[in-house]
Amino acid sequence: MAAVDITQPSPGEPPAIALSKKIGEGPVVILPRVSLVIPGLNEAESLPELARRIDAALAGKEHYELIFVDDGSTDNTWGVIKQLSDDNPNIHGVRLRKNFGKAMALSAGFRKARGSIVIMMDADLQDDPADLPNFLAKIEEGNDVVVGWKVNRLDPTNRRVLSRIFNGTVGLLTGVRLHDMNCGFKAYRSEVIRTIPIYGDLFRFIPALAAAQGFRVVEVPVTHHARKYGRSRYGLERILRGFFDLLSVLFLTRYQKKPMHLFGLVGLVLAAVGFIIEAYLTALWFLGHKIGDRPLLLLGVLMIVTGIQFFSMGFIGEFLTYQSQKRQHLQDDLPIRDEIR
Repeated sequence: MAAVDITQPSPGEPPAIALSKKIGEGPVVILPRVSLVIPGLNEAESLPELARRIDAALAGKEHYELIFVDDGSTDNTWGVIKQLSDDNPNIHGVRLRKNFGKAMALSAGFRKARGSIVIMMDADLQDDPADLPNFLAKIEEGNDVVVGWKVNRLDPTNRRVLSRIFNGTVGLLTGVRLHDMNCGFKAYRSEVIRTIPIYGDLFRFIPALAAAQGFRVVEVPVTHHARKYGRSRYGLERILRGFFDLLSVLFLTRYQKKPMHLFGLVGLVLAAVGFIIEAYLTALWFLGHKIGDRPLLLLGVLMIVTGIQFFSMGFIGEFLTYQSQKRQHLQDDLPIRDEIR
């Protein structure tokens, strides 16, 4: 098979997926610079308008690809995606076997994305494609992650209040202070997507995880529209899941590579308190007091044993971390931004 020369086009070049022109034996394949990944569940009504507005914002300015991910829709979403793909060669589709959730849908879309800049948007038309050039401009300034900030948010009051509490808590605990960490309109350099694994609902915390890896994170104001079709699937249960995920993010960003600092500290405190309790009871025993029927005796023993278990988890965590780092000790896996040769 002839070798294929793959190149990235410059901004402003006319859209083309592949050129028939040949260099040597292989055709020149021009990859898109921008990949838009848009997951959706039962969004058949909104996709045609969204595709038109994205094309109007980028056509003739950027070489882009648009990847719609059907997350197990029960309406005609997949049929609409196929029709849009037939009409526009820049549009591609991925269909999941059932509704797996946004994280899986994004992962499927990210895996298909070929651009050096990857943008995620919601499919409900609440994000405005006219803001896409602002995201690209921020990336071109040298930033790695750009998060949308819905300045004038057109959502119910209870949702805005919960979101403000959530974002304030995330900023306080992670140190990444954004007005809307949970905004579905974000842009990344492809390196960020390759570096940060996405599972569960951690996709909303990619900026915090990326900042912990040394990537530059900024935000940009975006226009927010009221939902035009369908209904929102945002509720209190999603907020509660978000706080549970926040605990996971705190662990991953602070203790992923030093688990002994967490488990060892907890184990030390528990074991120390347990030893103090047992020392106190031992002193009483020497003075002739009966201690065998005291609940404090069992509490002290329990705290010592639990402390030892936490120490053991810390050692096991350190061993696994060491083995992981040993496997990843390659030049390509190091967090290098620039290099002078």
